[in-house]
Amino acid sequence: MDSDTLQKLERRLGRRHARQRLGIERDAESRAFGQGLNFFHIENWYSAHAVIRLSLMMSGLYWRGRRNAERVRLTRHEAGFTDLPRAFQGFRILHISDLHVEMNPVAMQAAARLAKESEYDICVMTGDFRANTYGPFDEMMEGLAKLREAIDSPVYAVLGNHDSILMVPAMEEIGIRVLVNECELLERDGQRLFLAGIDDAHFFRVDNIEKVAEEVPDGDFAILLSHTPEVYRQAAHADFRLMLSGHTHGGQICLPGSVPVTLDAKLPRHMGAGAWRYHELIGYTSVGAGSCIVPVRLNCPPEITLHTLNRIEGPGDKSGSAQ
Repeated sequence: MDSDTLQKLERRLGRRHARQRLGIERDAESRAFGQGLNFFHIENWYSAHAVIRLSLMMSGLYWRGRRNAERVRLTRHEAGFTDLPRAFQGFRILHISDLHVEMNPVAMQAAARLAKESEYDICVMTGDFRANTYGPFDEMMEGLAKLREAIDSPVYAVLGNHDSILMVPAMEEIGIRVLVNECELLERDGQRLFLAGIDDAHFFRVDNIEKVAEEVPDGDFAILLSHTPEVYRQAAHADFRLMLSGHTHGGQICLPGSVPVTLDAKLPRHMGAGAWRYHELIGYTSVGAGSCIVPVRLNCPPEITLHTLNRIEGPGDKSGSAQ
């Protein structure tokens, strides 16, 4: 790490926060056991790639899975709220998650094409930009820059458990505003909406929902970006109205009927993919546009999601619906 990058991080995040995050990364980033919310992290196990690839090849499913992983689709989700500011009726958010950019260039091209063809007001990215959990990220940044060129709107992002805080200056140089336990104010016709983003809560555990919630005035509408949906309880009780997440990949390799073998997350299974609700919080867990460990997907097609926010007039159902 060069001194210029460290200085940028310290100016951006504060000296203590920047050095704390870097220290936690050095201590824990490549561990397979005993770090984060889960005891075992398969993506950090050095033999996982070979074992999974060999198993799929022996079963005859590998190349089918490779083709599936390249076919990124656009899904649509509409969420209704009685307290959405009227100026934000019909507000559209393009949600991209778990790119693992250098793992599958063809999938990245498909995601860029879909982003270019779609209409939306902002784009949000919910972490895991890098394929590996540690090491260089120059190749990832090259691919991410190409995707950014296809997005004609402001872009906001949070980091995931594959990402380093060292990526922040480079990401912001290409026009991606990274929210590291921070809030962004969005305004329309004199009305406002708060977009909050927390640092990784799954592996590095450097999230701070309390801090970002304090930045939202009582009664204001707020959306939370979190790489993992595992903090759904904290988000709901901090009065966030919508939470957008990823991390689970929807299982990535699923049984028929999209039943995940594993979600690598501590949460109810129905929250592992698509739309869900907890108390007054509407959530959406993206299955991701990329792939982890091996570039394969079975019974779980990759996606980017277009969310549309609607205002429900008067008392009524606040639940979201997936299409």
